Amino acid sequence: FQYLKRHHQGYNLDTFWYKAHSVEGSPAECLQQLLLHCGIADPSWSELRNFTCFLNVQLRDCEASDFCNPDFVQDTLQGF
Repeated sequence: FQYLKRHHQGYNLDTFWYKAHSVEGSPAECLQQLLLHCGIADPSWSELRNFTCFLNVQLRDCEASDFCNPDFVQDTLQGF
């Protein structure tokens, strides 16, 4: 949700890192962001769950990758 919210607001996500214990927004706002970004017009709960699980794995891997670390790559791979 934190990534989707910032992406929707046009923030640069290159320097953003997920904050596990930071509560943001309401459950309704979270659901709205998921529905907006999942890519399916009328998703089932199962499709939303699959989308969030896939997105979480991808974002976790991205945060762990040196290629996505702005301190390591500086401006060489901006937006990667």
